[in-house]
Amino acid sequence: MKDTPVSERIRIAFAGRRNAGKSSLINAFTSQEVSIVSDVPGTTTDPVSKTMELFPLGPVVITDTAGLDDTGVLGELRTAKTEGIIDRSDMVFVVISSEFSDLSLEKELMARLRKAGTDHIVCMTKSDLGPGREALLEKELETRVFPVSSTEGTGIEELRIYAGKMRSEGSKPRTILEGLCSPGSKVLMITPIDESAPKGRMILPQVMTLRDSMDRHCICACVQPQEYPEALEIFRPDLCITDSQAFAFVDQATPESLRLTSFSILMARAKGDLSLFYEGAQAIDSLTDHSRILIAEACTHHVQKNDIGTGLIPDKLRKYTGKSLVFEKSSGADFPSDLSDYDLVIHCGGCMISARDMRLRQNKARDRGVPMTNYGVLLAKLGGILERAAGWLL
Repeated sequence: MKDTPVSERIRIAFAGRRNAGKSSLINAFTSQEVSIVSDVPGTTTDPVSKTMELFPLGPVVITDTAGLDDTGVLGELRTAKTEGIIDRSDMVFVVISSEFSDLSLEKELMARLRKAGTDHIVCMTKSDLGPGREALLEKELETRVFPVSSTEGTGIEELRIYAGKMRSEGSKPRTILEGLCSPGSKVLMITPIDESAPKGRMILPQVMTLRDSMDRHCICACVQPQEYPEALEIFRPDLCITDSQAFAFVDQATPESLRLTSFSILMARAKGDLSLFYEGAQAIDSLTDHSRILIAEACTHHVQKNDIGTGLIPDKLRKYTGKSLVFEKSSGADFPSDLSDYDLVIHCGGCMISARDMRLRQNKARDRGVPMTNYGVLLAKLGGILERAAGWLL
């Protein structure tokens, strides 16, 4: 599990006020020295994350956050970072010290988590200093409260077991090929190896799709576009999946009766709401001169000459629309909080972010009335094969 991509790990955040005991609880919960512990309020100034295998949850990313009650100009920036971490987390531990009496901030946080549908657990730290106080907290917060003591180690194992049970009973994200194939299905993948391909390996969406096909006991094969026509005759696949940049060639070589899609479209289906991406692609027909378009990528990488985000897509979109378009780019976690200045958002496949994060980004665009699509869906639209490549997946 140590090689599990961060995007496929359960994201867990510990949040609360300064000096609530978040860092001590994380160290006890993980049995590792993840965070610096101090009696000085505000010791944790920036999010501290650790990837690990944690029984019974599995592969996780644990994040310690700055206090939500931080003050001053820097405090506001730290709080904003913490809120961003909370929004992207699959599970949040709301940490309250037994010494606290005012719970207004914690109530606001819990209301926010309930509204977002985020799994959360309330922990009362320093239980050895306030025995029995959890009953009062449960009455005021109207939820179960777990008393824990990081110094004595009490309540930690119960907390782990409960977190694992909560996660296992919750909804699991959709996998790449869910509902598309069964044991014995033949899956043919077309994976170009060109100057933009990483040296000595395949890109993550291809690896994830290959692994999922094997997990489903499919019979799978990978070829480059040049060998695709011959592979069709030999392999006689049930499903063909191509890199979006090879859509035109693969579409022409593929019989109409054969199901065809792309890695990026499958990622859009697994990570987000494919119907919203599909609708977003239609918006390119309404673009005008000087329309502003955001190219959003979930990771940071060295940009090459024919990079899909900064080269291929802008060129194809300008040619398709015949308009003078304005392109801007965001990378990694730097996704704009306000998208109202844009006429269209075009997102990458999203292999480096979680399904929760992708849907959060889609919701931001939808709330602002800004259409959003992704690389594969857009390229299918530009190539005139959107219905064939994505329509059958809706």
